Amino acid sequence: MLLRTVRMTFDPAVVDDFLDLFSRVRPKIAGVPGCQHLELWRDARFPNVLTTFSRWDDDAALQAYRQSDLFRKTWALTVPFFAAAPVAHSQYAVD
Repeated sequence: MLLRTVRMTFDPAVVDDFLDLFSRVRPKIAGVPGCQHLELWRDARFPNVLTTFSRWDDDAALQAYRQSDLFRKTWALTVPFFAAAPVAHSQYAVD
């Protein structure tokens, strides 16, 4: 299982716009083959910093999603909201 986090810093003025977008696309992303779980976290100190946490069958499943129209369209709508570059990490569960 592959665990993926993407920490995103948004312009505070558009956080609600991103939350609306995420609420619309979350079911679609969660339904992608190989996606086992998807959550959105908000930083405790900085409310304009959000992190997606997802579990994937493996890297191939994540990469297939990243090559999909769903990802490309969602990412294109998300990028203008950023106040800083996103930081992504992928790890395999050991246990």
